[in-house]
Formats: sequence, structure tokens, C-alpha cells
Amino acid sequence: MLAIAKGANMALMFVLELSVLAAVGYWGFTMSSAWALKLLAGIGAPVLFGVLWGLFAAGGGANATYPLTGIARGLFEVAWFGGGVVALHAAGALTPAVVLGAAFVVNAVLRLVWHQS
Repeated sequence: MLAIAKGANMALMFVLELSVLAAVGYWGFTMSSAWALKLLAGIGAPVLFGVLWGLFAAGGGANATYPLTGIARGLFEVAWFGGGVVALHAAGALTPAVVLGAAFVVNAVLRLVWHQS
């Protein structure tokens, strides 16, 4: 039963990662009335976040170009997922922002308890 819960927690981590990309994209498309800015931010922000994730955190660090570990990894995750929460809040989506933040906290605590990367 614990193995199923651990697998579900890692699946949640993946969903949260995708949610951050969607959140910053949503923010980008809602930030301005000018279509050029909407396109630039709506596409550029998720690309930037994706590049940062790939460089520093992909695959729990195993697939990252410059893998972070320990405190540095924790701080990066807080900043990265926090960026998604802030983006949702800035776009006026307060409830989804709270849900994303709470889901990340629960996921992070479980990953620490269960020694998952």
C-alpha cells in the first residue's frame, strides 16, 4: 500500500510541474491587452520555466544539466513552484493559486518523509 502512495506522490509531482508551466502560460496570456505581449509572455514564460527546470531539476536532478541537491534543490523548488503560485495570483486566479501551493507543500513534505527525489 505504501508503494502505491509513493507512486501517487511522484505522479502528483509530475502534475504539479506541468501545472506550473500552465500557470505561467495562463498568466502571460492574461497580463496585457496587447496581443504581442500576450504571445511573448504566454509562450516565453513557460519556455523560460521549462529551461530552468531542465537545467537544474529534471528527473529529480538525475537528468538535469546542473543538478541541484540538498538545500539548493529545496530553495529552487520553492522558488519555481512559488513562481507558479504567484503567476496564478497575479492573473486573478486566487483559488487555483492556493490549491497549487498547498498541493506542493503536501507533496514536498511527503517526498522528504519518504526520501523521494
